[in-house]
Amino acid sequence: MNAYNNLGLPVQYLVIAGGGGAGDPTGGGGAGGYRTNAGTSGGGASAEPNLLLPRGGTYSLTVGAGGARSATSPSGSGTGSIFASIISYGGGGGGSALGSDGGSGGGAYESGTPGSGTVGQGFDGSNQGFVAGSGGGGGAGQAGQQAGATLRGGDGGDGVASTITGSSVTRAGGGGGGSDSSPAGSGGLGGGGNGAVGGATSQAGTANTGGGSGSGYVGLGNNGGSGVVIFGVPTVATVTFSGGVTETNAVVGSNRVYTVTAAGPTDTVTIG
Repeated sequence: MNAYNNLGLPVQYLVIAGGGGAGDPTGGGGAGGYRTNAGTSGGGASAEPNLLLPRGGTYSLTVGAGGARSATSPSGSGTGSIFASIISYGGGGGGSALGSDGGSGGGAYESGTPGSGTVGQGFDGSNQGFVAGSGGGGGAGQAGQQAGATLRGGDGGDGVASTITGSSVTRAGGGGGGSDSSPAGSGGLGGGGNGAVGGATSQAGTANTGGGSGSGYVGLGNNGGSGVVIFGVPTVATVTFSGGVTETNAVVGSNRVYTVTAAGPTDTVTIG
């Protein structure tokens, strides 16, 4: 207890932003930025440094929303997630001529320019590279993919697995690209939505994974998945949330781990 009082509480965290949306025809949405000190971070980065938070402090807490699909290009990017000093950037929206930059980059249509990912958070999106199809959005663990042929969509990049909650869960996959004819691109592992063929509606990114949306072709695109904030503190700590927070918690080893699935820009957490 004295050591905690003097040095602060050791905190494990996983902070994932909202994934990017996608339209028609655009590339797949990029995954939300992925930052953690409890395993591999996004963009191929190693675990971030240990985090010590003074007891009794009140800290910012926000879970980013997924980006909205749009009839104009590019679609909406996701919004950032925040835990204390840790900020993850929203996934880039899929674009036609130009995908948006973000935590992971949004894909682009045909030979358009895909968006770039953020160092330490995610990978770049891709274009399709041919005609009549779109490239995949970047994921936290892999770049978006080209289709490899005309009339097809590229796959979204895969996300990254974490065991912070006590079991292995993959999150922050990029969205797949839409296509004129089968097959459309598949969403990346970790909540990326599948692209759509022809006039069908694409699949949204999965909620609370930061997955990017799959893109449409002449049908509708969809919205990116919301992010999530997960953190673990020693079981001796007391944790109090402001009124707008939705969370669940469980004991994992010597920590109590909190999974926050909703928190607005004015929400906070006090750790004592």
